[in-house]
Amino acid sequence: MSPQNPPRASSSPFHRRPWLLQNGAAAAAGGGNKGVKGIIAGGITGGIEICITFPTEYVKTQLQLDEKGAAKQYEGIGDCVKKTVKNHGFFGLYRGLSVLLYGSIPKSAVRFGSFETFKGMVVQPDGSLSPGNRLLCGLGAGVCEAIFAVTPMETVKVKFINDQRSANPRYKGFFHGVGIIIREQGFGGVYKGLTATMMKQGSNQAIRFFVMESLKDAYKGEDKSKPVPKWLVGLFGATAGAASVFGNTPLDVVKTRMQGLEASKYKNTLDCAIQIWKNEGALAFYKGTVPRLGRVCLDVAITFMIYDSFMDLFSKVWP
Repeated sequence: MSPQNPPRASSSPFHRRPWLLQNGAAAAAGGGNKGVKGIIAGGITGGIEICITFPTEYVKTQLQLDEKGAAKQYEGIGDCVKKTVKNHGFFGLYRGLSVLLYGSIPKSAVRFGSFETFKGMVVQPDGSLSPGNRLLCGLGAGVCEAIFAVTPMETVKVKFINDQRSANPRYKGFFHGVGIIIREQGFGGVYKGLTATMMKQGSNQAIRFFVMESLKDAYKGEDKSKPVPKWLVGLFGATAGAASVFGNTPLDVVKTRMQGLEASKYKNTLDCAIQIWKNEGALAFYKGTVPRLGRVCLDVAITFMIYDSFMDLFSKVWP
């Protein structure tokens, strides 16, 4: 009787973490194709979400750029919408949309890819994350997102919206506007406000992923493979979005000022925050909170619902 052959070592990178083969992002993404599927799912999600919510982002940015005194243009959300439509038509509310569309795929890829990478490094044996690691993984994802995608995208977007406020707008389109910015300010012109953006995105994703992972974990209880209904994913996403708005709107205001056309009057991010505090008061740090709250809640809810749906679909039709 011939001796049995010894068991062969598994070549899977998850052989020591079998739960990653059964559930979670590794399973949903189909192993090695996770990054590609994440980019495609994130890009589709980002495009749909931006088209739905961009007008609220536009109004929020206009209100944050609006200063006190003689230069003040708007009396509130309704007045901003009314004047924009009157002066530029309905599609004036979509000025700068192309910038976000062009940046949606890399932004989503970096965000979700970074989070899953960091999560894989610290995940517990049952596939869950400790509260501290949820924050750290989200923070890392936000910082990566800020450096590789959000800062240049947001800088150009804010400059486009700010340009429309002038009597004679200079930017005729995305590539024309980017060309002018780089020609006049150099490549660094699209990286204005990097520090503020890293702080904003880092806190954003730390809060959102922490809330989302915590709510999912609470719903699943002891059964970590239990699927979460998509409508509940949307509700969890809206909750996570609201938490991030109240947690980091002051950083968003500073970031917006640092990326505007008048950013040169601030020495740095700290100086910008000090000047806002001295000249406009503490409430100025919460400008645009209401329109941002509506946009972000819808944004995060849509993002997680559609992203999860496409990843589930890909796991079935794209092994």
